[in-house]
Amino acid sequence: QVQLVESGGGLVQAGDSLRLSCVASDVASGRTFSRSAMGWFRQAPGKEREFVASISRIGQVTYYVDSVKGRFTISRDNAKNTLYLQMNSLKPEDTAVYYCAARAISIATRVDEYDDWGQGTQVTVSS
Repeated sequence: QVQLVESGGGLVQAGDSLRLSCVASDVASGRTFSRSAMGWFRQAPGKEREFVASISRIGQVTYYVDSVKGRFTISRDNAKNTLYLQMNSLKPEDTAVYYCAARAISIATRVDEYDDWGQGTQVTVSS
């Protein structure tokens, strides 16, 4: 199991930028951050949790939901056990609680494919 803690959320205006971070700590399972594919998901009030972006173990492969392509960038620093989501040109429809998630080995895009989740960080974009 990997413990995840997100930070970096806040209240911004449309067009602004934010960078979310997710720090991972390794627990007894032996699966380290660098062996985990990682993802960002978000959940708006009254809606289901949805995929935002994911990244492979060493960062060579990334996937994005169409609505954030060209605006958001997922990255990772395995030496720091940290996952990032750079969010530019934010829109009111990006308002949600953002979660990072980890899974063993291979990159994925579905909520049910991820094993470990953080507690979330709120992003609110005003118009």
